[in-house]
Amino acid sequence: MIKQSRYKAPALTKGLEVLEYLAQAGEELNAGEISTGLGRSVGEIYRVLQVLGELGYISRTESGFSLTNRLLSLSMGRPAIRDLLTAAVPIMHDLARKSGQSGHLGVHSSAEMVVITGVEAPGFIGFAVRAGYRRPLHRSASGRVLLAFQSAEARRAMIDEIREAGEPIDEHALAIELDTIARDGGCVAPSPVLTGITDISAPVSIAGQARAALTVPFVHGRGAPVDLASARATVWSAAMSIANQLVPPA
Repeated sequence: MIKQSRYKAPALTKGLEVLEYLAQAGEELNAGEISTGLGRSVGEIYRVLQVLGELGYISRTESGFSLTNRLLSLSMGRPAIRDLLTAAVPIMHDLARKSGQSGHLGVHSSAEMVVITGVEAPGFIGFAVRAGYRRPLHRSASGRVLLAFQSAEARRAMIDEIREAGEPIDEHALAIELDTIARDGGCVAPSPVLTGITDISAPVSIAGQARAALTVPFVHGRGAPVDLASARATVWSAAMSIANQLVPPA
């Protein structure tokens, strides 16, 4: 939620609170649910909702209000993200062709991992993750890779963000897991969401620190064109190729 500041802009604060609340909810909410969750009156929240809707930040259906992709589109325009996407997308398409699996690219955003782009599998097998999808950093392979490949100071700050967001976290167990991921060069783990899928995730690292995490939700089955070990090697290679594209020439 919004931290207290010495400067006051009540309307802006309420608008940001609504956006954060809808992002955390992950589903449509009506004005009453939003006002109750934020501890504000329906009247003042409804006016904020109307303005946010007119500006294109939220949409409304019969079921309630939800975020649009406008905030994501704005963040995509940042030079660092734009350069990352320019380098990554062609390599990700090649990865999907070679592995026969879908893939996505995630970055750190406060206490979460957010997917900024994805490519679908070329065949009938694949589990695609949409751009804008969010998970707490420590609860996804992508997020754990983002945590693992950081300096000690940066990792500590990211874990503090998770704690401040109210997420339960076993820091001792997480530290052991992150050290293992850093030693192994990436993460290969069963999906926490769906059975029959193994998440393969590797860092896109610049100067030893992860700028992003490249992840393939590997779908097991007879139709998979390559085995898990081959897919792992392909993901590792693709992540390194993206990183090389981002390093300026000497």
